[in-house]
Amino acid sequence: MMQNQRDGSNRRFMLVQLPEPIDPENKDQKVAVDYLDKLGKPRTIAEIMKERLRRAGKSIRERGEMFTGDVGFRVFKLASSNIHAWEPDKENLPETLQAAVEHLKTDRNEDDILVELLLKLGLELTVAVERKRIARKAVYNVGAGTLLVCLATQIGATEVEALALGIIGWHKELNPAGATTVVFRDSALADDVSKTNLTAILQQYGLENVRSL
Repeated sequence: MMQNQRDGSNRRFMLVQLPEPIDPENKDQKVAVDYLDKLGKPRTIAEIMKERLRRAGKSIRERGEMFTGDVGFRVFKLASSNIHAWEPDKENLPETLQAAVEHLKTDRNEDDILVELLLKLGLELTVAVERKRIARKAVYNVGAGTLLVCLATQIGATEVEALALGIIGWHKELNPAGATTVVFRDSALADDVSKTNLTAILQQYGLENVRSL
């Protein structure tokens, strides 16, 4: 960050830190332990690393008024896929099929699913993400309109048109240079008719690439 400030460059870097526990009985680590306890954060080296980055970024900003570079950062943790693997039980196939209706893991949030989408579609994890409410649903704009995502758990039949038209309106505002992919949670849609209507409205206005998770 300091070198970027000095020469106006745009270096990019990744830090990897294991969540190694901090020992509260170690006098040399007591200040760190007390600080993390105050913040309500886990007592790990990784949490200390995050705070160092925040302070370093703040210091760079305060010392370099003309510096307009990025001193922010994002934190990712290694995890399994958000999607349940298909493991059919031949002895209880009806139950297996019923259980697979919602194939996204229920203990994952929208951010988790969005990150996996970026990885699967080959987009960088540093790409800009904007959130907006359309028809009372959260919709994400990724990469200035490259990807539009709605991960709402329920989209009623009467909400489909308003949601689709809202997404179309936002897409027109963004006016992306390339093609746009629109993604929905498959189990959110009330029925096949709703899914067909949603897709048809979007495609009618040029959003041809519509996917469901």
